[in-house]
Amino acid sequence: MNQGRRCIAVLGGSFDPVHNGHVALAGYFAKLLIPDELRILPAGSPWQKGKLRAAPEQRAEMARRAFERLPVPVRLDMQEILRDGATYTIDTLRALRAETGPDASIAFLIGADQLQQLHTWKEWRQLFDYAHLCAASRPGFALDAGHVNAETAREFARRTATPEQLRTTPHGLAYLAQNLAVDISATAIRAALARGELPGSLIPPAVLDYIKSHHLYET
Repeated sequence: MNQGRRCIAVLGGSFDPVHNGHVALAGYFAKLLIPDELRILPAGSPWQKGKLRAAPEQRAEMARRAFERLPVPVRLDMQEILRDGATYTIDTLRALRAETGPDASIAFLIGADQLQQLHTWKEWRQLFDYAHLCAASRPGFALDAGHVNAETAREFARRTATPEQLRTTPHGLAYLAQNLAVDISATAIRAALARGELPGSLIPPAVLDYIKSHHLYET
């Protein structure tokens, strides 16, 4: 048990579109951490990505549909979409910490691709001042196998903790899920949809229904 400390798992993403990899990542840490809330954060204007295809409200609705069946209370947080200009994770986590107070455990969830780029994020080391960082792995992926920047690997190695430690402290720890074998590309999904294919095995059914009804990603 978390001894009364609130635990919030946070998953951000462009969700353009949301896919089963996102859902698997959230579901894995929902079971591992048993958080009081899963906070879903659709990106506004992520500085490392080009122009997003779906509109902000469409990406938010796809995210709502994708995560609503998870066995954890889910809350859609629109702060990045509503923020003017480029959005940075450090600003989002500062705002979340201000909202939740100093005692809540905040676990920020990232995929393996994001972990590989973590050292390029704005003030990336300071992310630990506001949250724990929980990263997914993928087949053949390891911190010590040349997949991750050396400084990132060192930070994760020295901060690695158990799920119980993550739940019972507010921030500053790290966790790498070694057995989450999901590797799905949103770029490949958009390309398939543009060809008129329906990659139903990669996208939650409710999301695919929304994409079809709104003719998203068609050429």
